[in-house]
Amino acid sequence: SIAILLYLVQKFKTPDHWYPSDLQKRARVDEYLSWQHVNIRAKGSKLFLTKVLLPLITGQPLPPEKLEFVTEELNVALKQFEEKFLQDKPFIAGSEVSLADLVALVELMQPVCAGYDLFEERPKLAAWRRQVEEAVGQQLFQEAHEEIMNVKNL
Repeated sequence: SIAILLYLVQKFKTPDHWYPSDLQKRARVDEYLSWQHVNIRAKGSKLFLTKVLLPLITGQPLPPEKLEFVTEELNVALKQFEEKFLQDKPFIAGSEVSLADLVALVELMQPVCAGYDLFEERPKLAAWRRQVEEAVGQQLFQEAHEEIMNVKNL
């Protein structure tokens, strides 16, 4: 999906903030896009799979100790995300929203849809989420997440 996003950004000459031409800003976006595969994506998807999909498939609830372990793994990645990538900036690459922010928020919505509000006790992360949603537009954000937000109703 990252390769497709990069292709689309270049093919359709999107505004520069999505994938900056400035090499330092672009390196920041690329750094996050590489890091997130085995951190935010892996840990967030694992929580979603173990909390929502496995119980649906097996008909059995997840043992609490397994859920606790998976949740702690995600919490470690979230702490790294805040400290390494967000720091004190509004967005990952600086003052404007980029592909890195979109990819990050989409991945973080999976655990949220599984019932784990990872933004609740993380004010920095919650503020970043609001800024990304505002940059994309509330209606588009809601539309993009409509199906996954209802996954618990299966």
